[in-house]
Amino acid sequence: MPARSRGFTLVELLVALAVMALVAVMSWRGLDGMTRAQAQTRAHTDAVLALQTGLAQWTADLDAMLELRELPALDWDGRTLRIVRAASLPGQGGPQIVAWTLRGVAAGGQWMRWQSPVLHSRAELLQAWDSAALWAQNPGSEARRYEVAVMPLADWRIFYYRSNAWTNPLSSPDTRAAAGAGTGTPQLPDGVRLQLELPPGGVVSGVLTRDWARPTVGGGLP
Repeated sequence: MPARSRGFTLVELLVALAVMALVAVMSWRGLDGMTRAQAQTRAHTDAVLALQTGLAQWTADLDAMLELRELPALDWDGRTLRIVRAASLPGQGGPQIVAWTLRGVAAGGQWMRWQSPVLHSRAELLQAWDSAALWAQNPGSEARRYEVAVMPLADWRIFYYRSNAWTNPLSSPDTRAAAGAGTGTPQLPDGVRLQLELPPGGVVSGVLTRDWARPTVGGGLP
């Protein structure tokens, strides 16, 4: 007589279900941990990329600085750094005004950059220079068209390298006039130090210092 097949008892089924539930919970926790780790890695990568891009643009603006008769090539008023630089794209011909500032510190702070269109006359140059200062104080809808939010920032500081020392740009400036210019415009500092205070608790935090040394540049406005 053939033996009857034996099924699972109720206790065995309950034990199997309990084991499966435990495995499912452990698997879920593992997947959740992997997802969180991927999100943190992505956030860290994005923050580092934004920082690298901002610093690269900062260096490019200073490297492309132009010394003109009409305006100082570099100006720091304690809030905004304005730069006269060569056009960012080859073949455009003419200078541009670039400004950097920190906006909305109480709300978290954003490091901002503003860039004028390519300028072709002295009047356009002077107007863009004034527009850069107004943009940093109270930007209108037109000025916002030319701005870019670079990255979150808690604070920032600027220093000039003059007379073999790093000094506050608003302290007594180097009064040596540019040779042959006859304008009385203070000579450019030999270097610019940028200190960025990154927001605490972020994926990237702390104080970062970037030093720039002045290359030899030149140019003029028709």
